Amino acid sequence: MILEPVLAFSHSILEKRVQPGDIVVDATVGNGHDTLFLAKLVGPAGKVYGFDIQEIAIRRTKERLEKERAGQNVVLFHCGHEELLHRIPEKDHGKISGAIFNLGYLPKGDHTIITKPETTLKAVEGLLQITAPGGVISIVVYEGHPGGKAEKEALLDYVQKIDQTRARVLMYRFINQKNDPPFCLAIEKTAPAPDR
Repeated sequence: MILEPVLAFSHSILEKRVQPGDIVVDATVGNGHDTLFLAKLVGPAGKVYGFDIQEIAIRRTKERLEKERAGQNVVLFHCGHEELLHRIPEKDHGKISGAIFNLGYLPKGDHTIITKPETTLKAVEGLLQITAPGGVISIVVYEGHPGGKAEKEALLDYVQKIDQTRARVLMYRFINQKNDPPFCLAIEKTAPAPDR
């Protein structure tokens, strides 16, 4: 198939930007799939910062990394991604080349614990401030669960208002599929954040 599934597309745009030795962020570590993917991309000289509010997600991610003999370059935070601006050391601000979000709920977890518009928007804005020019933020959006449509609408409203001189925003979506299929928002930072 020439057209990549949404999750594969979210990885492929990061593969095009992230290099060994880079600093990256997994804003929703979940079961650790993206964390492991990022750890392999940046290699032992790089750094992955991962965030999740659920202890089970942190534990599953650690187990996945240990099983794959990866993770020496991963720092996991048991907190919401809205705290990333304050948790990622200042020495790494402006150096992040890639970040990924998989929104919604934890697969094989409590489906009532979901990402929320206000925390997701705060995390995306924080990343835009500390991502290097040319860096990419990939957001996989799921709207087919309670709360998902509100988060989707808030995100679309936010990204459409990002000044085009600050970042370019792309939506990758299959438009003829049923049951609210996921889609990907890709934000490529083109300029430093404006002075506040």
